[in-house]
Amino acid sequence: MPARSARSLFLRRYVLPAAGILALLLAWELYIDLFKVPQYLVPAPSLIGRTMVEEWPTIRRNVGRTLVEAVGGFLVGNGFAIVLAVVFVHSPGIQRVFYPVAVAIRTVPIIAIAPILVLVLGNGYAPKIVIAALISFFPTLVNMTRGLEAVEPSALELMRVLSANRRQIFFKLRLPSSLPFLFSALKIATAACVIGAIVAEWVGSDTGLGYLIIVATFEFRTGLLYATTAVGSFVALFFFLAIVLIEKLVVRWKPETPPA
Repeated sequence: MPARSARSLFLRRYVLPAAGILALLLAWELYIDLFKVPQYLVPAPSLIGRTMVEEWPTIRRNVGRTLVEAVGGFLVGNGFAIVLAVVFVHSPGIQRVFYPVAVAIRTVPIIAIAPILVLVLGNGYAPKIVIAALISFFPTLVNMTRGLEAVEPSALELMRVLSANRRQIFFKLRLPSSLPFLFSALKIATAACVIGAIVAEWVGSDTGLGYLIIVATFEFRTGLLYATTAVGSFVALFFFLAIVLIEKLVVRWKPETPPA
């Protein structure tokens, strides 16, 4: 019985999603062949894969920069969000003052901020990392703040009865209860930081996946355009799976009500 359950779980988690992706790619390929869709409009998956192999040296030269910008933005944005969430929980007055500021910054379109940051910070890594950090900052701030506040009142009261200080309450109670919320936000941030880095490269950049997308678009190299987009998706997927693995190693329990 356990072996059967393990096989069933393996099928649901891995085989069915893989089969769904393969079925989608097959349907895409057949649609292109049957309806004779021009390759310069929508290339077939076989052409995208062939282009990815043929153009891999070009893609490899550009993907490294995007990786650095995405990882840098992820670390900076989420690190700052976690620290600010801790400050908010322990200082409600600061939260009332600065939380609306964070919301206001989140409402500004990233594509509008990018040219300003390029003018201020130059044309190097800095503006791209800042943009990737900004786009991944807000979800982590919201979820981490909620997670730190989502402690059981009875458990909090027990800690106070036992004369636990603020530091002990934070590390023994608040932080463990916030981890499921935090990792939910980090999963969102994995894709957001890659998107932020690519969008930032559309403005004042001569390398990176975003730059390569612009070049492929203007040169009507549709196969390269789709191949570069697919590589960007693979990078975000790799980040997501890395966070999932870390979550499995760190979080040993889940709240009864999952975080939004």
